[in-house]
Amino acid sequence: MRFWHKTRRTLTPGPRLGYCRTMSETQPTGLRRLPIPRGPINLARQALLRTANLGLTAAYGTYRMHPAIWRFTARRYSPKLEPFARLNAWMICQQASLDVPAYQDYLARTGYTFTWWDLEAYTPTSKDDFVRKYSEEHRCWGGRIDRVGTVVDESSGSSGTPFNWMRSKRELDTVHKNVAGYVTMLFGDADLFCINAFSMGAWATGTNTGLAMAKVAMVKNTGPDLEKILDTMRHFGPGHTYLISAYPPFLKHLVDRMDSEPGVWDDYRLNGFVGGEAMTEGLRDYLEQRFDRVYSGYGASDLTIGMAGESDLSVVIRRALAHDLDFRAEVLGPDESRVPMVFQYNPLETYLETTEDGELVATINSAAVMSPRLRYNIGDEAKLIDFPTMVGLTRRHPELARECSRAFAGNGMKLPFVLLFGRADSTISYMGANIYPLDIENGLYRDNPRAHLIESFRIELRELPDHEHRPALHIQLRETAPALDDADRAELAETIRAGVLGHLASVSRDFAQSMKEDPTTAELEIEVHDFGTGPFAEASTKIKNVYLQTRPAAPSETAAPSDPAASKEETHAIE
Repeated sequence: MRFWHKTRRTLTPGPRLGYCRTMSETQPTGLRRLPIPRGPINLARQALLRTANLGLTAAYGTYRMHPAIWRFTARRYSPKLEPFARLNAWMICQQASLDVPAYQDYLARTGYTFTWWDLEAYTPTSKDDFVRKYSEEHRCWGGRIDRVGTVVDESSGSSGTPFNWMRSKRELDTVHKNVAGYVTMLFGDADLFCINAFSMGAWATGTNTGLAMAKVAMVKNTGPDLEKILDTMRHFGPGHTYLISAYPPFLKHLVDRMDSEPGVWDDYRLNGFVGGEAMTEGLRDYLEQRFDRVYSGYGASDLTIGMAGESDLSVVIRRALAHDLDFRAEVLGPDESRVPMVFQYNPLETYLETTEDGELVATINSAAVMSPRLRYNIGDEAKLIDFPTMVGLTRRHPELARECSRAFAGNGMKLPFVLLFGRADSTISYMGANIYPLDIENGLYRDNPRAHLIESFRIELRELPDHEHRPALHIQLRETAPALDDADRAELAETIRAGVLGHLASVSRDFAQSMKEDPTTAELEIEVHDFGTGPFAEASTKIKNVYLQTRPAAPSETAAPSDPAASKEETHAIE
């Protein structure tokens, strides 16, 4: 309690930067090399940087030797280490400019000039500007893949073409130890039994969660199979502390299934660890009627697993952002109505920045990453706030400060915060699968004789009254469309549903797999609106290629109210 009220504000939120996209849109025919001077001084500089990077990577490995050391470090992190973390990010980028062929070419094409200690001199990378344009080998140190022990994860994009993400044995060991340290800080390690209900196969979350948990717990990888999970718990009995890892909607289905057997599961100690998509506080409250605690982790296939996670403190802060409008205005600005996920992260591991548009840029500070992630724009919208600044913001609200002090005593992590709003490209995630506006549009035209009647659409992830979530699709008819009766609207809605689901299943392996594992994935709600009505009553004057319905429609237009959301809206017109 004393610590929370006496901590002073010492730093401002994370640095912001300008995003430069100047690289040629075509695949380079030959990789360029940066003009690197070869004099004795420059050769000595290069050798020094390489040696320093390897030394830092080895030093980081020291505090990963045991989860207890990881927890000790997280509880004693100081903002004074922020310049050191930024320096390490600069050193990783500089070493990559010397030893990663694709990055050398990329910098040469974007007008890079070497500047001592200036991280912003390195052009940010992204999936489109960097990953798509260079081979896996060229994106690795020395242009070589360390094949023995390397595991390939898979994710699918809006084109349906899978992306392959390589992780070396050393990198995976780092990831697993970080996740193990974080999980034991939250849930302890006494008689921990992890039941891993994430999707298995070529997906990073499922396989790596199981491997990470095996370092600190007994593990069974069931995948999202309700009966298999319950059979496992019956067999081993209530003498363990069960940690169920899953996507948030599946954990809700598990709770509902357990509630159908009153009294059977009352003696079981349960905790939940979720990821893959956002979780509302309403769903957390619902789950914690059965579970002791439920926390979310944040990661991405194209970056790393477990790059940030919730804590007792971050949950208190997020609940305050949802209900205290004054606090939300102070933290996020007076015009922000969305409630972000609130995570804590370690800048020594993953150095985060934000662009002028608020998009998250990450550099993984480790030479153990075989294909380094260098100022990588992941496409998520976020805000960074260091620990002392957040303390100062909460101290203006005495009751909240007291809650934060009690929560801080539980985990004690002094790590900075990343407030995550989600994808900046109007993508929504459901059951671990991404749903892209481009795929929605393709599905609208699929075997649809009335597609010419559609003016525009909006995607929404809707929270239902029973804490379920479903993707919903709002369709606006053209102003000149003939009047449709209820039967015609129902027929159009069913045609759209079949077309969209069919297209998503054909282009996204993630979505097709989710439909097999959980039939509720196919429960896509369709609402057909006349021109300029419902959520389209206040149409935006800006016409863009993507659209996300983030503000709840009027009660008459929706099955249930959803969380507070953004006031900005973008429409996708169908021509």
